[in-house]
Amino acid sequence: MSEQPTRTTPRRRSLLSRPVVTWLAGAGVVALAVGLVLFQPWRLLTRSVVDEPLPVVVTAVTTPKTDTSATSSSPSPAPNAPVRVLGEGRFVDGEHATSGTARVLELADGTRLLRLEGFSTSDGPDVDVWLTDQPAGGDDWRRYDDGRYVALGDLKGTDGNQNYVIPADADLGGLTSVVIWCDRFDVAFGTAPVRPA
Repeated sequence: MSEQPTRTTPRRRSLLSRPVVTWLAGAGVVALAVGLVLFQPWRLLTRSVVDEPLPVVVTAVTTPKTDTSATSSSPSPAPNAPVRVLGEGRFVDGEHATSGTARVLELADGTRLLRLEGFSTSDGPDVDVWLTDQPAGGDDWRRYDDGRYVALGDLKGTDGNQNYVIPADADLGGLTSVVIWCDRFDVAFGTAPVRPA
């Protein structure tokens, strides 16, 4: 019997033992981690409801006492003082679907606030509420930080009725709209024109 020559096959190196593949896998893991931190994609699925009542200002009214022996008068609470509407408008979509009404109000004590009513938008990282001089709506969702704006704080929730106090020294002249602004990506989730009431 003749012997068949045996072939020896070269030993194949494992794919993962190659330095380039190992480096690419490591870079992919780092890129995924950075992407998760920056984009926080799970926030597209989260909701939070804030339902704040409209602040009430109770003023003291001085009424004379009925007892004739006393000459002083005592303060008693008056009914809720009226709220003056300085401007309002309905939200339009920006980068995300956004709905509800934005109202700029002045309370009896002079406090001004922005009230979002029946409000709904998406969640996201680093989302703020601004009053801005940029017109609401349009296709350029990135322009709202190009002009003058007053930052009112972080968005309190994705849904509900919310109050944001406007700083006493803020000049509202020329501020024509409310923007729900994602500062991380410089984009408007939604905007509302604030027209005088």
